[in-house]
Amino acid sequence: MGTSGRLLHAVLLGAPGSGKRTLALRITKHFQLQKFSSGDLLRDNMLRGTDRLLCGFPRTLRQAEALERVYQIHVVMNLNVPVEVIRQCLSARWIHPSSGRVYNLEFNPPKGVGLDDQTGEPLVRREDDRPETLTKRLKAYEDQTKPVLEYYRGKGVLETFSGTETDKIWPSVHAFLQTKVPQIDQKASVTP
Repeated sequence: MGTSGRLLHAVLLGAPGSGKRTLALRITKHFQLQKFSSGDLLRDNMLRGTDRLLCGFPRTLRQAEALERVYQIHVVMNLNVPVEVIRQCLSARWIHPSSGRVYNLEFNPPKGVGLDDQTGEPLVRREDDRPETLTKRLKAYEDQTKPVLEYYRGKGVLETFSGTETDKIWPSVHAFLQTKVPQIDQKASVTP
């Protein structure tokens, strides 16, 4: 349970490529939060009696209002990463389709050029990461999410974390969450 003794319902928002997935994994590793996606919500698979982290949802004001009728949201963490950084990061991203493993040529390259480390199978670039598609995705995200952020700002639950790298944003997220929800290991450090 959150530090106040109530269940904590948290949301993690950020543009495509802002590091939501990486941060969500770190959050669930260090804190007693169960990660859920929009698909889990649709299947009503949110466990009763657990602190929750919704990753990348809600995406629209309508979804935020509908969610609030079912679950009170206590914390919304917004990742503010410059568009140029996102473009650069995603232009270097490659994936292994069958496993979902993600590589980045700049900071997490595969051992063999264009090949998955575990299977040796070819890596592919997601259609969503191509420059022309990414421009549309980022614009759509901004248009849809601005009202969501204003909605949560008005409720007093929005916290924005700005930076250019997940490793630089993580310490601020970690420190913030320490005031909201118990850590899994109280001796755990801020390191990923």
